[in-house]
Amino acid sequence: MLPLERFPSPQRQAVRGLLTDIDDTLTTDGRLTAAAYAALERLQTAGLRVIPVTGRPAGWCDHIARMWPVDGVVGENGAFWMRYDAPAKMLRTVPAGQPPADRQARLAAVAREILAAVPGCALASDQFCRIADLAIDYCEDVAPLPPAAVDEIVRRMAAAGMRAKVSSIHVNGWFGDYDKLTTTKRMLREEFGSDLDAPQERARWVFVGDSPNDAPMFGFFPNSVGVANVMDFGERLDAKPAYVTQARAGAGFVELCEALLAAR
Repeated sequence: MLPLERFPSPQRQAVRGLLTDIDDTLTTDGRLTAAAYAALERLQTAGLRVIPVTGRPAGWCDHIARMWPVDGVVGENGAFWMRYDAPAKMLRTVPAGQPPADRQARLAAVAREILAAVPGCALASDQFCRIADLAIDYCEDVAPLPPAAVDEIVRRMAAAGMRAKVSSIHVNGWFGDYDKLTTTKRMLREEFGSDLDAPQERARWVFVGDSPNDAPMFGFFPNSVGVANVMDFGERLDAKPAYVTQARAGAGFVELCEALLAAR
């Protein structure tokens, strides 16, 4: 991981869109700062596409797509994307695939097993507004659990046939062959005509994140960036970002935005 200042200016100048995680990337200590929100608006005003790619639930994503200065949002680790058509006053939600008919019952069964087996964990407070995944809180609203406990949550999700990813606050699990990357690729192709399988087009986008569930994006985008707290995960990252900011969380996001805007 190179310091952000090593991100070459010509490459920054060629960027046409920013994909960003939310928790501990845009937010700081669980809050969206005024500076980070203003940075989103400045990017969009400058003509860049801005798309959050998050593990947060459908209920949040409805609000984000409608209210934030963004061009859409990928939610629940790729379960769907949402895009708001302001002139038509219409929100469109596109699922990643056909869900299993018994998905909710299966999610509930895995949740009961994990809550009984891993002391100290809890259902995420936003579970009630999720449509596709199970979020187990290991440090957002509970005392932080040790890595071994987080690994046990992942193991039990995998044993149940789920895909499991660790964010900075939750372990997310779901039934389905998708993740942040696969749905982002499909969204950009269908909504904006951007084929990320073409290396030249891929280089026109930056992804910024902070945790292991961002690894598919870090590994795919040559211009991937981690805010400084990505270093907290050390070797638990399957793929690392190309660059890292000096500042943590939302301040690191603002640092990246300043670098992109300066190059324009």
